[in-house]
Amino acid sequence: MNVFWLEQTEPDLPAADDWLSVGELHVLRNMRFPKRRADWRLGRWAAKRAVTFCLGLPSGPEKLASLEIRAAASGEPEVIFCGRAAAVAISISHRSGVALCAVAPSGATLGCDLELIEPHSDAFTADYLAPEEQDLVLKSPSYDRALLVSLLWSAKESALKALHQGLRLDTRSVLVDFPLPSCDSAGWSPLRVRYGRDSIYQGCWSRSGNFLRTIVAATSLHLIPIELKSTKTRNGYADSSQARESLHS
Repeated sequence: MNVFWLEQTEPDLPAADDWLSVGELHVLRNMRFPKRRADWRLGRWAAKRAVTFCLGLPSGPEKLASLEIRAAASGEPEVIFCGRAAAVAISISHRSGVALCAVAPSGATLGCDLELIEPHSDAFTADYLAPEEQDLVLKSPSYDRALLVSLLWSAKESALKALHQGLRLDTRSVLVDFPLPSCDSAGWSPLRVRYGRDSIYQGCWSRSGNFLRTIVAATSLHLIPIELKSTKTRNGYADSSQARESLHS
């Protein structure tokens, strides 16, 4: 199973809203707070760009408006194209003017998260990390702790999305650990998440400046996500045939 990812920033967003569906426009207009509106809009844009790449769809506003990202009953996003469920699974995250979308074949168990590396209090660590994870933090050098706690939290967020639970589930019930350090050519390193006795999710993480990305999926394979390149052309955005051909590999 291949997993793809795409990031978009606020400068990538069109000024108009003609790429949103009627249902999405209704949701947007009912949001009271400007920051929430901006984050939601950026997340939808990143998701639509990633899905059109993977499905080989045109990227003009009219086609994007026929592609709707809805919240399912359990809260996770689902993709509807021309009134039917599209054959993809997605996860969306946004933070500080950046949005991340991960895409996998339909039916995949998938979660992603985008976080800033920042200090967290001892109370945060005690409230949200399991005892094993707290020990890992205590044993780490002090200069690494902000990175480690932020990474543990991000991996938990990704796993809780993959479980379709979000923060309804106690974050201490999902345990994050890291295999022997290794990093692929794109800068991704592996992680694992355990939930209960038998559920083990493979994941990975990468860092860009002060940002952390994590992606978690229910797969027995080492997860190496493939970046989608968003290339602007005179007529919009270039298609990604590689993603379309490889999505179900």
